[in-house]
Amino acid sequence: MRLQEFWSRMEQHFGSMRARTVAGDHVFSTLDGRTAVEAIDAGVPIRTVWLEICKEYDIPPKDR
Repeated sequence: MRLQEFWSRMEQHFGSMRARTVAGDHVFSTLDGRTAVEAIDAGVPIRTVWLEICKEYDIPPKDR
């Protein structure tokens, strides 16, 4: 997954304004206590970050 696809999916599921808040403010324990943006910046694969967001926010499997 590329970063552009990640942001596209985020905006699709959360809306453009909330997507930035979810990615930049929500701390995920499964990402070692980092936000999605921090995890991506730290080198965690984007797909892994996306899947953790999906689990946390109950995004249907067909949209993962």
